[in-house]
Parts: sequence; C-alpha cells; structure tokens
Amino acid sequence: MVLMYQGCIFEILFSLVYVNEKGNEVAESAVNSAIGYIEQSGKYNLKLEVTRVSGNRNNDSNEMLKSLCENYHRMLDNKRPPHLVLDTTMTDMASETVKIFTRGLALPTISASYGQNGDLREWNNLDIIERKYLIQVSPPADLIPEMIRKLVVRQLMISAAIMYDKTFVMDHKHQSLLRNIATRHLISEINPTEIDQQLLRMIKFDLVNFFILGSLETIKLVLDSAWKHNLFNKNKKYAFYILTQDLGDLLECEIKNGTIFFGQPSVNKNFKSRLDFLKKTYFLDGKPEMTASFYFDLSIQAFLTVRNMMIDGTLYYTKNPKYITCDEYNKLNKPTRAGLDLEVMFKMQTEHTIESPSFGNLVVVSNGLSSMRFEMNLNLIDFRQGHVSRKITVGNWMGGIDSNISDVNSKIFDSYHAVLTYRVVVAEQTPFIFRDPEHPKGYNGYCIDLMDKIGKLAKFEYEVILATNNEFGHMDEKGHWNGLIKDLMDKKADIGLGPISVMEERESVIDFTVPYYDLVGITILMKIPYVPTSLFKFLGVLEDEVWYCIIAAYFFTSFLLWIFDRMSPMSYRNNPEKYENDNDNRDFTLKECLWFCMTSLTPQGGGEAPKNSSGRFAAGAWWLFGFIIISSYTANLAAFLTVSRLETPIESLDDLAKQYKIQYAPMNGSQSATYFLRMKNIEKRFYEIWKDMSLNRTMNDTERAKLAVWDYPVSQRYSKMWIAMTQAGFPKSLEEAVKRVRDSPSSSEGFAYLGDGTDIKYLEMTNCDLKPVGEEFSRKPYALALPEGSSLKNQLNTAILMLLNMRELEHLKEKWWNKNPNKIVCDEQDNQSDGISIQNIGGVFIIIFVGIGISLVTLAFEYWWIKCRKPSEVTAIEVLSRSENERH
Repeated sequence: MVLMYQGCIFEILFSLVYVNEKGNEVAESAVNSAIGYIEQSGKYNLKLEVTRVSGNRNNDSNEMLKSLCENYHRMLDNKRPPHLVLDTTMTDMASETVKIFTRGLALPTISASYGQNGDLREWNNLDIIERKYLIQVSPPADLIPEMIRKLVVRQLMISAAIMYDKTFVMDHKHQSLLRNIATRHLISEINPTEIDQQLLRMIKFDLVNFFILGSLETIKLVLDSAWKHNLFNKNKKYAFYILTQDLGDLLECEIKNGTIFFGQPSVNKNFKSRLDFLKKTYFLDGKPEMTASFYFDLSIQAFLTVRNMMIDGTLYYTKNPKYITCDEYNKLNKPTRAGLDLEVMFKMQTEHTIESPSFGNLVVVSNGLSSMRFEMNLNLIDFRQGHVSRKITVGNWMGGIDSNISDVNSKIFDSYHAVLTYRVVVAEQTPFIFRDPEHPKGYNGYCIDLMDKIGKLAKFEYEVILATNNEFGHMDEKGHWNGLIKDLMDKKADIGLGPISVMEERESVIDFTVPYYDLVGITILMKIPYVPTSLFKFLGVLEDEVWYCIIAAYFFTSFLLWIFDRMSPMSYRNNPEKYENDNDNRDFTLKECLWFCMTSLTPQGGGEAPKNSSGRFAAGAWWLFGFIIISSYTANLAAFLTVSRLETPIESLDDLAKQYKIQYAPMNGSQSATYFLRMKNIEKRFYEIWKDMSLNRTMNDTERAKLAVWDYPVSQRYSKMWIAMTQAGFPKSLEEAVKRVRDSPSSSEGFAYLGDGTDIKYLEMTNCDLKPVGEEFSRKPYALALPEGSSLKNQLNTAILMLLNMRELEHLKEKWWNKNPNKIVCDEQDNQSDGISIQNIGGVFIIIFVGIGISLVTLAFEYWWIKCRKPSEVTAIEVLSRSENERH
C-alpha cells in the first residue's frame, strides 16, 4: 500500500515474509540490519511489516509447510498479502519446501538458497511467467567451492580431498563439483573433535591434494593436525589449498616448515568505507563478513525493487491480485502473475543502484547463474616456526560460476603441487592385474609390482584407475577405439598398464615402451578328459539286469540238480549198490549242488558230475551257459577297459579345424577374435588378387594359362574356421568361455576356447580340469602404453631396461607364476597308455578278502562244533551203552 498526500509519497507499507533456517544466524543478523537501514533512512519512506518463519534445515517438510501456511493465512486475514517472500534458507528440505510453497501459490520470491541449475529441484522447470517472479541468487559460500574445479583442472590433479566446516554447504556439490573431470575425490564435513581421524582416512585413500574450506579457526585446527601427522614433509607429497570467506590474517599454527595455498576474499577499496560505516551504525557484524554483506545487499536491493514497483504500479499487475490459501490449492487453481516482471526490475535495480555494495555488485542472470561478484586473492604462504614468514600473491579469482583464475605469478603458482603422481589406467587380467582391497593401490599383480619398481627408479607415484568397461580396447569398422586405448587417446591417463599386446594399429594412435614380457600368443583351452574310476569297474561290463539273471539262473540250476538227484532212481542217493565199485561217488545234496554250479564256472571245473541222466543233461546245459557267459564277459571286459583309449586327441589348431564335433571360438571383441577375422580377410583378399590375375584380359593366352588351375591355390582354412566360430557363438566373457569348456561332455565333443596364452596358462595353473593344447601362435610382446608423443617414454624405457638387467623381471615371473599362492597341485589323471589301475580292478582283491573272511568265520564255527557239540554226543552214547549192559 502506498499512502500519498497531494501527489507526495507519505509512507509505503511493505508486507514481507522472511523465511530463514536455524543455524543461519549470519543471514538473520544481516537481514535485520537491512530492515533497520531502510526504515531509519528518511529518503525511502518505507515501512516494513515483517512476518518471520524459521525451520530446521533437515526437519520434516510438513512442519515447515505448516508454519508457512499459518503465517500466510494470518496475513490474508489481515488484508496484508505478502508483496515479497525473502528466502535465506540454504539447501535440503527447508529450502525445497519454501520453493514448493511460493511456486504453488505464485508468490513473488527472491531466494538466496544454495545451488546451481540442476540443484534447484523444485524450480528447475519454471515456465516463462514463473521465471519472472521466482528469483534465486547464489551466496558467496556457494561460489567459492567452484574455484576447486578451476584449481584441479589447472594443476592437473588426479586426486582431491575436500573438507569443509559449517561456514560452507557442500551437500549439493558431491556429484556436480568435479563432474566430467578424471579426478578421484572425497568430500567430507570437518568434525573438530575428529580431525586427526579424518585426515588419516583421506591419506588411506591415497589422496594427496587437500582442499580446506572453512573459518580461520577451523583452518588452524586442520593445519596443526596435518603437521602432527607429518604431512608437510620434505618430499612435498601433500599439497594444501585453503579457501575461506573470513577476512584477516591466518592464525599462528604449529607448522615449523611448510607452504600452503591460501585463497581469501578482498574488500574493494571503493567499498571499504561503506562496510565500516554499516558495521558501526547498523551493526552489520555477522561472520563471515562477506556473507553478511551479501545478505545485506540482497535484502536492500530486494526492498528497493519492490518499493519502486509499488510506486510506479508495476507490482500490481492486476487490479485485484488473486491469492488463495494452502487448503484451496489443488494444482489446477494456481493464481496467475502474467503481468509481473520482478526479474527485470530487480536486475535494473542492481545495475543502477545508488547504494554501493560492500564487496561487489549483484549480477542477475538467471536462476543458478546469478550471484555477487567478489574478488578472491590467491597467495602462497610459507610458515617458519609457526609464523607466516612469506606471502606471495600468485593470482586472483573473480567469484562466479564460469570465472577463471587469473595468474599473477604463474611460475611460482605452477611450482606448488603435491608429489609427482601419474594416472595409470588398467584393465584387469589375473595374475597381471586384479582387484585387492588390502593393497594400497586397490589392485595387485605382476604389473602392479612392475610399476612399483619403475616408480622407485623413476621417482614418481601413481594412481590406478580402471579402464572404460574394463577393456584393453579394439578398433571398430569406423576406426573408433574403446577401452584403455581410448582413455589414453583422450588423455584421461598418463600410462596404460597391463598385458597390452604391441600391435600395428595400436601404435598408430598411442606409443609403446620397450617390451617388459616375453612373446605371448594364442592357444587352445580344452577340458581334461576325465575317466571315472571304480573299485568294482569290472562289474560294469554287464548291466545290472544281466547280473540278476545270472544269479537267478545259478540258484535255479542248483535247485534243479538237487531235485533231480532226489527223485531219479538212477542217482547215487537212490541206487548206491549200482555204483559201489566206482571210485568217485558224490551225494548231490543242496550244498553240493550249489558248490558244483559255482565251480563249473571256473577253469578248475565242477568235479564229479551227477550219476543220473537227467542231472547230467542239466549240468551240461549249465556248462554251456557258463562257457558263453564267461566268454562274453571276458571279451567285453577288455573292450570296456580300453574303449576310452580309442579317442583321437586334439593336439594343434589344424586338428581342431579338421574336425566338427568340438565347437571352438575366441572371446567376442578380443585380440584373438581380431586375429582370426583378419586372417579370414587376408585369405579373401588373396583370392581377389588371384582372380584378377587369372582373368586379366591384358595377358596373352600363354601367361593366363600359367595361372589356370583347378584348385584354389590359397587355402581357405581361416575362412572356414571363422564360419565355424560364428556358428558356435563367441563367448562374451572369459567366465562364459570357461563354463562352456567345462560343460563339454568329453574331450572329443563340446567346446574349445581360443584365447590369450597367459590367460590359459593361469587357468591351467588354478584349475585341475583344464589344459592348454598345442603351440602358441600369433605371438606378440607386452609393453606399457602411453599417450601419443608422451614425454615419459624415454624415462620408462630406461627403467624397464634397468629392471631387465637386474633380473627383476625374472623374479616377478617366479613370484606370480611358479610361486603364485593360487596355484593348485592336482592329482595326476590315469595315463591311458598305462595298464589297468588298482582304482578300476581293486574290487577283485576285495572279493578275495571277503572270501578269506568268510572262510575264517566258517573255520571258527567248525572248531566250535567239533569241540563243543561232539563230546556231548559221545557221552550220551556211553550212557545208553551202560544202561544196556546193566539190563543184561
């Protein structure tokens, strides 16, 4: 409301909603100072009616929204709808709740919340009308961390530890601060009581560049802890970059000898007198001073913008602006503010204000890009015996999202860095490189040990990063590379480490050192044929049903012989007088029948045959049956024990190519697959050359006749193999390839893998069911890879040759191959050229032992029967004899 008398402005009533969060006392103090400044200055005729809302930063959004709505409804009831919402909440729940509230009810808002474009979640997709009255301006503490990005890029840092205290807010910058920069980093809020543990944790992660954002008091605590843990050693392994909002000199600390990078805001000489005046007159004494000045200037410019709009009527975009309550809002009845352009008026006010700022002008661009322009002085500070001994200005930085660092002394600036550290990109391949959380580098293996030794000779440190998609890299049809090779081409790493084969096409885009490993080629991986052993393998010659029938026939025949002997009048049992002069007379009891049939199956024979004709016919049938069974069993036993020896093994690539039962293929996209594809293409090219020559019409008939042959002169071996590989399917990973090999039914059918010789050698060393087959082919050396034109080439070549002369490379081979802890000692498989093993025929000896055991039991029974039972029978006979004698 504007009260006027005879055309003169008497008083302007300004209805303001001020939203803050607990813990942001510097904003509260600065806004109060701004309100006092406006109201006490007689030239503005501005009376502010302030409605205050405060909430916790991480509090429940419902509680914050409830407080906003209650105060807003009270203003509507008093016919005092808000002209402006001034928001100094920072981030997270409180700030997003305010944004939801003001956007939903279409309330003109100027916010000092933290965040750039992607961080303003609730204001990210504002329409054209909303952008005109919902304005966000980033505080200085939200811009200073952006200098970290500039320093990391400028100094080519590969690691960064970012620590901050309560004077900074970094929650929203964890992902965006160093986005698209190949720098390993960790962001952590400083706990004053645990600074030692935090620094040690950063060191454990091998971070060497420390960025400390905080007050001077916090900075002193961190520097003291760093000195205590020897982080300012003479090797300069660690570098400290200090960024603060505070004015004044650094406090004395415990650093006896060390250097830090120190960034600090500077007060423009043109604004210093005004800042001193505001501190003294309006108690603008919040800390940090620059943040207090920002909130003060933002509030003043916001108040004056709305005042001017109230005077010229542009604030009242309609005759009766519509306001709705929180309860009435349903997303469909949102008020419209089509005629309101707070953004343009606010921008004009900040550009043409007569109120000079304290540190720098407010620059309004758009939400996420608007901020205060302030200057940061960048210095290198030397400490001696706990005091600042020297301060050198090396550059300056004008606060802004896209501002760059300006050098003042670039030579000295560049001289300050952590120990020389290179980025090493790797692709995993055991045992050359594999993950090991317990190793300081996070990886272990032959190549890591090699790089450690090279680093000691060349005096540098290195950081390991994993290659894109964990691949060495290959070139597609369009000439584009991927994996480790691509990372080196893009300068994301300084060194490529691993079993990297030296190839012509790779040398055209990157450089290689001298080889550090012998020539390695492609070989075949197959499953070791496993012949199961069994002590009773000889029983497997016949099926179980046959054995059951043989046993049944044995008992049936024995029973028949016994029946025939009892019933036949011609048997010895029934006609003993007829055979009393024969020397061999045998009573065929059931026991004798069982024994006769059993011994008849042996070369020893069954002994005396039955006397009766019926028994003899039955015995003859049993002998014929036994002869056929024994002959069949003997013949099949020999074949059964030797059939596995008839399989023809694969011994070379030619053997593999000539057969069709075993499928074979290399891993998809691997170096081995590239080799076979190129050999196929070479054969095709040769065929085209021969065809062009033989059909060349420029030749005479005699010359063409010399090229005329019935058969194609160049073998199509690799073309046929490539077709077979395509039909078999290329494994997508080494694990898939090994699984397919293991799933092979036997050594004569299934799958064979064509891969890198060192891979297959390691698989053989750590598995007992896999073996390499044939000689290696297409052999190439391993070397370190470098970006093209790298200055490290000569240095690394020298180090590798020195290690070769010191026989260190041989020691590494011994460690990772012959003495590898994962090496398995396997039981030797039966040699198929040897005789029958005890594992397959041992059941026969068990039968002997069982027979001997039964014999011993029988002997014991017989002994008991004779010694214990026989005397009793004799005594009974004697008693009967005596009784008979007494009667007589």
